[in-house]
Amino acid sequence: MPAPRKRYRYRLRRLTPVAAAVLVAGVCGAWVGARQHQAPTATIAVAQAPLGGVGVAAAPKVVRAPERLLRRDGPLVAHRFRPALLAWSAILVDAKTGRVLWELRAHARRHVASTTKIMTALLALRKLEPHDLVTVDKSVPRVPLVREGLRAGERVEAWKLFYSLLLYSGNDDALALAIAAGGTKWHFVHQMNVEARILGLRDTHFVSPSGVVDVDNYSSAWDLAALTRVAMRNSRFRRIVRTPRREVAWSAPTYSKIYVNNNRLLTTYRGANGVKTGYTHKAGPCLVASATRGGVSLIAVVLDSPDMYSDAKRLLDLGFGSLG
Repeated sequence: MPAPRKRYRYRLRRLTPVAAAVLVAGVCGAWVGARQHQAPTATIAVAQAPLGGVGVAAAPKVVRAPERLLRRDGPLVAHRFRPALLAWSAILVDAKTGRVLWELRAHARRHVASTTKIMTALLALRKLEPHDLVTVDKSVPRVPLVREGLRAGERVEAWKLFYSLLLYSGNDDALALAIAAGGTKWHFVHQMNVEARILGLRDTHFVSPSGVVDVDNYSSAWDLAALTRVAMRNSRFRRIVRTPRREVAWSAPTYSKIYVNNNRLLTTYRGANGVKTGYTHKAGPCLVASATRGGVSLIAVVLDSPDMYSDAKRLLDLGFGSLG
């Protein structure tokens, strides 16, 4: 009997490594099989992964340079005004191409008063539809003059506020629209400055939606002309700024209001169709003007001019004489 037991133990010792090898091979085979089974799913997941996901090279980020809103193509129109323009700075631009035709200290940073409202209107028009109801915030009636007399809590259709903003130049309208479009005054002012950077307006900084505050609120003739080219692409903006007078119905006890456009060029200069006046003691009289004749469209900006209408007319005459 001892002999068979010894042979059994001997055979067991010989078979143990074989069994272990078979077991290891089985485990490895199962692992390989599992990996092979999962591979198509992993490949599909990678193929369907969003850009920037694992295993997918992120698409190159396309950064577009700001549009070149104004440009100097060749020499300016050779002209010396006699007598000289009274404006501290000025510019004349072909509105269709952005070509600068004539300039005087065009990049000088100046207080720009209510011409600030061009940017306010541009941004608010993107957010508010004509018949959106704007609830007048309690802070609105407290803004410094000029005010049209909005009452806290009243609800006004946005289109009425836009007409008052750009014709009458109400500072309360500017604040009401800013809060409605931006949530808060300061968030809207931040958006104004972001938009200025996007448009490449390097001479521009805003601190209010109205321009009533001069400190740190500035722009240049160059930047205002560039901004106006963008604003005039908006059909609602164009329709408002070319309007000499607008009567609107109002809730009791007001019943109706009449907005008269401060831009006297609309009724005194042939082809005039905008844009915005401005005045503070520090800024002086400011005017952004536009006119179209015979397929030629021009933008003229005069800042701090004691005779802004005469200066603007002479600039526009120069442009139509050169391009017409």
